[in-house]
Amino acid sequence: MQLDLSGHHVEITDSIREYTTSKFDKIKRHFDKVIDVHVVLSVEKLNHKAEATIHLNGIKIFAEDTQENMYAAIDALIVKLDRQVVKHKEKSTAHR
Repeated sequence: MQLDLSGHHVEITDSIREYTTSKFDKIKRHFDKVIDVHVVLSVEKLNHKAEATIHLNGIKIFAEDTQENMYAAIDALIVKLDRQVVKHKEKSTAHR
């Protein structure tokens, strides 16, 4: 899994980079066929925004979240992405 992390009006520190990569390991545990992840962290006035696009086999999954804290925004983003990835995995493995 290749993780692209970029910031818009925010500097990506080592602690944010380590925190984000550790959180994305949870998604990799649930679905190991993740090809590429692109994460954009931005600050708009008092709101911290985290958005990510995950490339899986044939599809792209996008999620975003806005919170007052960057770490909380990353946590909420991971929850949304994890839910979508698990749903995709269930749909692809369901045999009707």
